[in-house]
Amino acid sequence: MPDTFEDLKLRLRQFAIDRDWEQFHSPKNMSMALIAEAGELIEHFQWLTEEQSYQLPAEKREEVRLEMADILIYLIRLSDRLGVDLLQAVEDKIALNERKYPAEKVRGSSKKYTEY
Repeated sequence: MPDTFEDLKLRLRQFAIDRDWEQFHSPKNMSMALIAEAGELIEHFQWLTEEQSYQLPAEKREEVRLEMADILIYLIRLSDRLGVDLLQAVEDKIALNERKYPAEKVRGSSKKYTEY
C-alpha cells in the first residue's frame, strides 16, 4: 500500500506505463472513464431510499467500495496527465467554498450560494 498520495500517483503511472496504456490516458479519455465509473457507482443506489443507501448488504458495499476506488484511480490519473496538484486543488476549493458558504449564513440550508 502506498505511503503517500504521491506514491499512489506514481504507482498508477507505472501501472499504465508497464502496459503501454499512457497512449490511451488522454485528459479526454480519463474524464470520460471517470464519469462512466461514477455512473456505475450511482447504479448501486438507484431506487433505494435514503435509509437503504446506508444499510447496504456486505456484497453490495464491497461493489460500491471498488467503484469508489475506480473513480479515485481515474481522477488521480487525470490529474497526473494534466499536471494538476490534486491535493492543492482540494485545499483551494475548500477555501473557496468556505468563502462562498460561510457557516453562520448557511448552516442547515441546502441552498446554492447564489440563493441566499
